[in-house]
Amino acid sequence: MKLMMTAASAALLLMSGAASADQALAQKNACMSCHGVDKKIVGPAFKEVAKKYAGDKTAHDRLVAKVKTGGKGVWGPIPMPPSPQVKQEDASKIIDWVLSLK
Repeated sequence: MKLMMTAASAALLLMSGAASADQALAQKNACMSCHGVDKKIVGPAFKEVAKKYAGDKTAHDRLVAKVKTGGKGVWGPIPMPPSPQVKQEDASKIIDWVLSLK
């Protein structure tokens, strides 16, 4: 039982470490300049994005593309500027993190 609790605790720490690393990646790439985790800044809150796309199997790839090329009209009149400087792998990790938020 003790071993099982230790393993569960270690898994939670690893998952939260990965989540905080992906949030740091979002900060490093200036995503947090326009998006808050819990509240709208210029763009929608990341939790609202996760809620909107929950269960959508195509969302990940579409959102990664939106990070790279920008978008408009989904969340209101203010367009999301393109961020071509964000590496594809980093954009994928950021979107994985965003979609994991509850």
